Parts: sequence; C-alpha cells; structure tokens
Amino acid sequence: MDKLLLRISLLGAITGLMAGMLVTLFRFSIERLQIYFLPDGQVGNYEALPGWLQFLLPVCGALVLALIFERLPSGQQTVGIVHLLDYLRFRKQRLPFSNALVQFFGGLLVIVSGNSVDREGPGVHLGAATASVLGWKIKLTDDDSYLLAAAGGAGAIAAAFNTPLAGVIFVIEVLRVRYAINNIVPVIVASVAGAIIGRIVYGQSPAFDVPALSIGSLAELPVMLVMGVFIGVLAAVFIFAVQYTARQTISWRPLYGFVLAGVITGVLAQWSPEIMGLSYDALSRIFDNDLGLETLLLLLFAKLAATAVSIGVRLPGGLIGPSLVMGGALGGFIELLIYNWYPYYAGSAGFYAMIGMVAMMGAVLRAPLAALVALIELTGNLNIILPGMIAVVSGEIATRALIGDVSAFTAMLKVQHEREARQEVVEPASVVDEDDTSVKDNAETGQNNSA
Repeated sequence: MDKLLLRISLLGAITGLMAGMLVTLFRFSIERLQIYFLPDGQVGNYEALPGWLQFLLPVCGALVLALIFERLPSGQQTVGIVHLLDYLRFRKQRLPFSNALVQFFGGLLVIVSGNSVDREGPGVHLGAATASVLGWKIKLTDDDSYLLAAAGGAGAIAAAFNTPLAGVIFVIEVLRVRYAINNIVPVIVASVAGAIIGRIVYGQSPAFDVPALSIGSLAELPVMLVMGVFIGVLAAVFIFAVQYTARQTISWRPLYGFVLAGVITGVLAQWSPEIMGLSYDALSRIFDNDLGLETLLLLLFAKLAATAVSIGVRLPGGLIGPSLVMGGALGGFIELLIYNWYPYYAGSAGFYAMIGMVAMMGAVLRAPLAALVALIELTGNLNIILPGMIAVVSGEIATRALIGDVSAFTAMLKVQHEREARQEVVEPASVVDEDDTSVKDNAETGQNNSA
C-alpha cells in the first residue's frame, strides 16, 4: 500500500508540474498577445480602445473561432470543466488530448479578442487532460487515472491563483473526488507543485493584486449577511441565465452561437468596456475603490449578461474569473453605498469587494469551502474568516433556496446530456422507419406473389 501511495504521489508531482507549466504558458501567451496589440502595451487595457474596435474585436474573434469549430468533429468541440466532468464522472474515459489542443488555442483566441470568459476554466481542463494522457501512457487503472486527472486540475488552480489549498478543496467539491488519504495525498502534491511553478514565474500574486484588508467593527457583520444573500440571488440569476441560454441554443451551429456572444459583448462594451477579457484589471480598481456606483452597476450587469451568453453558447472559456469580477463589483457597490450612511462602517478599501468575490465564486461553483480557503490564501489575513464565512454561507443558502443543488457546471452538463439524448433519439428513429418500410414492402411483395 505504501509503495502504491508513493507511486501515485510521484505521479501527482509530475502532473502538478506539467499542469503548472501548461497553465503558465497559457497565461503567458494571452498576456504576450495583449501586450502586442493593446494600447500602451498594457495587459487587459481594452478600455483604451476606440468604441468601434471594442465592438469589432470580440465579434471578429468569435467569427474566426466559429469558422474553425465548424470544421471540427462534434466530439472535439466540447471543452472546459464541463467536458472534464462529463468524461471523468459519467463516461469513465480518459480525456482526449485533441480537445485539450482545441481548448488551448480556442481559449487563447476567445480571451485575447476580448470576449467575457476566463483562463482558469481552460487551465483546469488543460491540467487534467495532460494528467489523463500520462495515466493512459503508463496504463493506470480507471480509478487512478481519474485521481491523476483531478490532481492535474488542482495543480492548475494552484498555479493560476497561488492558492494550493483551495486547489485541493476545489477537486473535492467540484470534481467530487472522495476524501481519503490515498486520494488526497497525490492531489496535495500536485497542487503544491503547480503553486511552485506559478510562484516561480509570476511571484506571490499570480492572478491579481490583493490589498491589505481588515474588518473595522463586528457591527458590520449584519451587512455581510445581507450582502451574502444578495450574492446568492445574483449567483442564482447567473446560473439560470447560463442554463437558459444553453437550452435556447441547444441545436445552434457554432457560427450562430459564437457570433451572437461576440455581438452581445461588443455592444455591452460600449457602456462598460471593463467587461472585455478577463477583467482582472477592473477587479484591482474595485479593490482600490476607483470605480463609482454607476460604473460598478454597469460592470455587474454587463459582465453577467455577456458571460452568461458566452458560456451558454459554449465558447471555449471559463466562468470562474467572471464570477469573481461580478462578486467583487457587487461587494464594491455595497461598500460605496454604506460608506456615508452606515454609522458603524470602518472597513478598509476593497474589503467588501474581496468578500463578495469569494462568496460569488462559492455560490456559482457550489464550492463554499474552496471559496473560504481561497479567501484566506489570497489575503493571508485570518481576521476576515468570520465575515467571509457569514457571506459565503448566506450566499450558498440563498442560491440553493432559489435554484436547488445545482452549480453552473452541472447546469451546463445537464443541457449537454439533453442535447446528446436528442441526437440519439433522432438517429434510431430514422433507422426504425427504414426497417418498417422494408418490412412493409416485403409483406406486400409476398401477398402479390401468393395471389
């Protein structure tokens, strides 16, 4: 048993290193391209583009991507965490590496062109797919291959956010890896390895800058409770919008769906250009209270609409980052509201935004513990655990009360299975009709011959 654990742990380390390198390569490629063509060579500086280019860029990016997807077999068009859950939990198969290639280059194109998706969802897919290929090459059992793929996902999250412990909790809550010593040790090893790669390349804060935060008074805790409820409602609306869009476009070709997402993003960018791309630069400005009430409100609803459509039509990007931005925008909005009229407010700038950010992530992913752990790791401040727990739990309860026990990933997975079921029903039906026709013809021929 010890030898088996040592073996799978060593494989976990290799997986974490590969996942970390692949995720950092993906991020590096995005940033290099943005530096090349965005104004002032600044990453994420879509706000400085002229309005006509803010519209054309996501539309043209979506159009090019759609033309590429139109030539791909349908089996290679599914990517991301939904694809990962489908193959590992339901199909019990290794992840096709061809889909990972589609994810890398498709995600690169869709993010750089300013569409409202993230790089973390693709990163989890890339890390898990690399691990799955490794497990297949060395002929691991199905259970060990699943575990190694989950470890790759943990390594990817750790490398992307510099949150190794949250990466471990993520695979337990989202990828549903059963907690056991033999399962969790290789996941921890992979997560540590991924975090090391991320820190070597990007330092201590690989995703975005987090200010020093503190809660000013325990009298602010009721505000945290109310904010958590609003976050839960927002998460429920977002999940419903994603699922509704996916159902309405269930039979659409990529050409129609992708271009629709690009057009909606381009139009909304005329009022809120901060929604374009990852929006992590906007998140940093929210932490510093640099955005006003109107700007935050526009960012919140524009980001929700653009991301819901983009994910619903199955653009090859993720939704973890947008959920962080939406939660941060709502938290920052609430902080600005209570700044002048709530007598007990004494928090630091960005405090509410940070709490709202992780509460929204927990509610959308149905991963409250991963959200809390990420809060601790991102801030390094144990004093904000209590308000964070209140906001995350109240957000989780509100979301579950409104839409039940469903995450954005499981909602999309359900629609995907519905689409596959439709295709399976149509194909056998045509076969049965042909058989019935041939039987009928044979019967008529027999009657004529006997006559």
